[in-house]
Amino acid sequence: MNFNCIKTILIAATAMVSLNSFSQDLIARQAPIDRKLKSVDSLALQKQIRAEQSAYPGLSLYPTWNNEYVQAYGDAIVPESYKVDLTGFCMPTTHTKITDVFGYRPRRRRMHYGLDVKVFIGDTIRAAFDGKVRVVKNQGRRGYGKYIVIRHDNGLETVYGHLSKQIVEINQLVKAGEPIALGGNTGRSTGSHLHFETRFLGIPTNPALMFDFEKQDIVADHYTFTKTKTSKGTARSMASGEGLFYKVKSGDTLSKIASRQGVSIDKLCQLNRITRKTILRPGQVLRCS
Repeated sequence: MNFNCIKTILIAATAMVSLNSFSQDLIARQAPIDRKLKSVDSLALQKQIRAEQSAYPGLSLYPTWNNEYVQAYGDAIVPESYKVDLTGFCMPTTHTKITDVFGYRPRRRRMHYGLDVKVFIGDTIRAAFDGKVRVVKNQGRRGYGKYIVIRHDNGLETVYGHLSKQIVEINQLVKAGEPIALGGNTGRSTGSHLHFETRFLGIPTNPALMFDFEKQDIVADHYTFTKTKTSKGTARSMASGEGLFYKVKSGDTLSKIASRQGVSIDKLCQLNRITRKTILRPGQVLRCS
């Protein structure tokens, strides 16, 4: 092998070493830039996700956004169970008196899908959680009268009925505790009160399982919705809690109510801060559990 050939090989080897060194140096310099770009992409993605969640609360659960109807999810896929976060709540009113409970009304042969809370005309009604206003409607002398539906980040929707004035608009974002309306006596109502519903994918769920109006607090930090099937095969909330409250009827006694609700008289007295000698009034609401 002559000298020129050896020289050529050495030059080529040196160039390859230099190129390899340069490449490694370039990769080392590029790594922090790649990490930064990845971080920027991640932040941008997170921002986009938050924006979408804000625009459409419960986006992963609800198939549509509808400004017309309370029940608009006949084609929704209802999970077997779902854990609802109740923290970050606000009681919709500071009033504590329950005038009617969730459950079936035999005399009217229909369900009552919420709690009725005594309020006065003009009282401030507030959003229960952060969310977005989905419906603002007026049914006149029928049904809810003036009412509002809000969809929340935790998957719930809340309904506020019989209002005298709505002070929010459809598609408006609201915070927990933000004033949304004034109490009233509109619609099918015999006295001023707030009709308050909690729904999951359109399925009515007893608000008393989540909100304790007497204590002005939530029952627990979380509520677990559980799906079951009725005889007609439609989904509903398993934990309807119809036995949580009882509305006194004419002729009722503590003994009859205790026997019917499967609770002792002493327990009824303790829960309602009454005695065995307390005279019950028709229409009075008693806590049973």
